[in-house]
Amino acid sequence: MGLTLFPLGDYCALLDKLGLLAAPLPEGLELGRTVELLSYNSRETVPGTLFLCKGAHFKPEYLADAVRRGAFAYVSETAYPSADLPCILVQDMRRAMAPLAAKYYNDPARHLKIIGLTGTKGKSSTAYYLKHILDEYLAPKGQTCGVISSIDTWDGVERFESHLTTPEPLELQRHFAHARSSGMEYLVMEVSSQALKYHRTLGVPFAAAAFLNIGNDHISPIEHPDFEDYFHSKLKLFSQAALSCVNLDCAHGEETLSAARAACPAVLTFSQRDPAAAVYGHSARKFGDDILFQVEAGALSGQYRLTMPGLFNVENALAAIAVCLGLGIPGDAVRSGLSKARVPGRMEVYSNAGGDVTAIVDYAHNRMSFETLFRSAKREYPGRRIVAVFGCPGKKAFDRRRDLGEVAGACSDLVVLTEEDSGEEDTLSICQEIAAHVACECRIEPNRGEAIRQAVLSCRVPSLLLITGKGAETRQKRGLAYIDTPSDVEYVQTFLREWDVKNGLRSL
Repeated sequence: MGLTLFPLGDYCALLDKLGLLAAPLPEGLELGRTVELLSYNSRETVPGTLFLCKGAHFKPEYLADAVRRGAFAYVSETAYPSADLPCILVQDMRRAMAPLAAKYYNDPARHLKIIGLTGTKGKSSTAYYLKHILDEYLAPKGQTCGVISSIDTWDGVERFESHLTTPEPLELQRHFAHARSSGMEYLVMEVSSQALKYHRTLGVPFAAAAFLNIGNDHISPIEHPDFEDYFHSKLKLFSQAALSCVNLDCAHGEETLSAARAACPAVLTFSQRDPAAAVYGHSARKFGDDILFQVEAGALSGQYRLTMPGLFNVENALAAIAVCLGLGIPGDAVRSGLSKARVPGRMEVYSNAGGDVTAIVDYAHNRMSFETLFRSAKREYPGRRIVAVFGCPGKKAFDRRRDLGEVAGACSDLVVLTEEDSGEEDTLSICQEIAAHVACECRIEPNRGEAIRQAVLSCRVPSLLLITGKGAETRQKRGLAYIDTPSDVEYVQTFLREWDVKNGLRSL
């Protein structure tokens, strides 16, 4: 299904209709010329490109390069007189990009049932629970459910490891277009607070949205200045949804529910505490390696099974069940999907040959997810020595350095601090900041592979290793580039084998 291309005048009319133009259109603008490409990457520019000047790292040289490659107009908050090209001046570049991107890709979201998930923790797990459920439901039609998450992206055409939780508007609309052209009916996506604050998802019609929880995170000069900004950014999701599902057990639950009811035509609630919730979960318990729990939810009532560890995942499953209840997904698909659900890099458990050393690879990376993970680990692996391996990202969520240090230090016997997407900051400096808040034995090893190796080989008594922050990711952000590296899963498997060889449980 090819794209219908539109003349530049149509894009200008859209900006005018939305009140985004900051000045009259310049003379010489070729309003009748077809926009062959909409792009903010000068290296992609071809003749007939409408170029977008955006981003904190934008330089005038990028526009000059786009001009050389054939751009015939540009959209910007700032005019660049040195560029011999007409400027469409806008008041807010972030607000302008989303509708322009939707226009270029023929507004594909209108043809999809998109489910949006937001929360401080649990977005990825809930996304994959829903994907597995919808894959079961769609299998007789020969379809699968698309997914856009912090783990990876699958849109029917592209499948790759993600860098952003929620892509920028051009990439997002491209994925929607791929999903539509591939015949997809459903797509599940994580919606970050940054995406909502900076309008990446502006105008996207969500068939359903779920608000999982809220805690302190992403507070920094380049993210959210305070908790209120973070919280209210997430609440924006409700205004774009036909159905909203709200966790009554989360902090600020009443305020969240009130916001949902004020903004959304239909609201469902889920809870493990309130039997009056539309989806009420109770009697969660371990059964061997599985988790069983009961649900009271009308047509979806009954017993459910999760086959991945972590009792806290019941909350994520209830969110998925609430969405399915609202969308009319049959119970057989919900039960089967949840029982098969796996989430790459989330609560992946590995043990050495004798079972003395167990490692859990997880993506936990903020205070709320750390507290939940450590609480669950102590409950499910009582009496074990606990070793935590983690770091913090560069130039973002600075409070994590204190929060994660405090939680891990209070719950671990040993903490090993290491690289975790340090970006433009120095890894050693980040680790030293975290270490100042760690109350137990603490080591710093900037090389992540060596840090995991030291953690594994240090085990002399039955131990549980919690290796967090990267999950199954295979890249590290260093500077502005993403560098290929082994995943934490690969490291763990390699070093558990080395532990066994060293301790005579297997041969080389």
